[in-house]
Amino acid sequence: MNIRNLLWDAARVGSKRAMPVLSFPAAQKMGVNVEMLVKSSALQTQAMEIVARETDTIASVSLMDLSVEAEAFGAQTRFSADEVPAIIGQLVSDEDEADELVVPEISAGRASMCVEAVRLAKERITDKPVLAGIIGPFSLAGRLMDVTEIMYACYDEPETVHKVLEKAEEYLVKYGQAMKDAGADGLVMAEPLAGLLNPEMAGEFSVPYVKRIIEKLQDEDFAVIYHNCGNSVSRILNEIYTQGAAAYHFGNAVDMLDVLKATPEDILVMGNIDASSQFANGTPESITAATKELMEKCGAYTNFVPSSGCDIPAHASWDNIAAFFEAVKGY
Repeated sequence: MNIRNLLWDAARVGSKRAMPVLSFPAAQKMGVNVEMLVKSSALQTQAMEIVARETDTIASVSLMDLSVEAEAFGAQTRFSADEVPAIIGQLVSDEDEADELVVPEISAGRASMCVEAVRLAKERITDKPVLAGIIGPFSLAGRLMDVTEIMYACYDEPETVHKVLEKAEEYLVKYGQAMKDAGADGLVMAEPLAGLLNPEMAGEFSVPYVKRIIEKLQDEDFAVIYHNCGNSVSRILNEIYTQGAAAYHFGNAVDMLDVLKATPEDILVMGNIDASSQFANGTPESITAATKELMEKCGAYTNFVPSSGCDIPAHASWDNIAAFFEAVKGY
């Protein structure tokens, strides 16, 4: 059940297996909507069970609901029947508000519910690892300060950004530890907002915080998979790879072959079939062709695991999901 070992086994030529970021489409099979799913630990557990049971995924991943952590801090969350929850408004607008920001307990918001879902999933899924979804520190700070405003603040008020990042890091270590204590085999940490940063800014505002979180949580039996679907990934690879994650998951904004050519053989890379245009809006034929093309380009690399480029939307066709796994299996 060691996810790190399973991923390296799956990367071998001749034994390729996939691990897409797949959870929300299970709502279709359950007859529930997204809002119902994100507000129930029992439904989240059921979703993870469905993915584990009905696909050949290496591991089952909990909901990648990137509103949970910001909501715990007190940010306003907008729920929808069809879309993942979104953070609205701005919780921190200046240094004084950053100073006043309180690091919440796990009992705040829906975090404890998500932890409970992972605990129940570990009890019920006995043949595959269970991974918990969690947001990255800069992406969390962006939701607390507003995504646009934090980009300006990195230049104009860097001290404020660092104060928020320090509190984000403290909470994410606490939240990640709660997932670990609940039995999770690892985390998928989504840090997409860092994908907008140049190397210097990534090295200041994201990488050190991610690295410390990984150092505090990761061990031989618990792995952190780093996800970044930004289009600047290729320019910040050197910075990203210093973080020490067990694997690195990239989106379709980058050419996976170019990434692999620039990646040392002892670093595991995952990705990157387009979650929107293929899984959600493609056809079985188109996703089969896209997956075969990816495998023909990247399948020979023994440090590559095929995956979706990002979290697969709730309305994605299960025929498309099945076609993706079949195309990987047929490689």
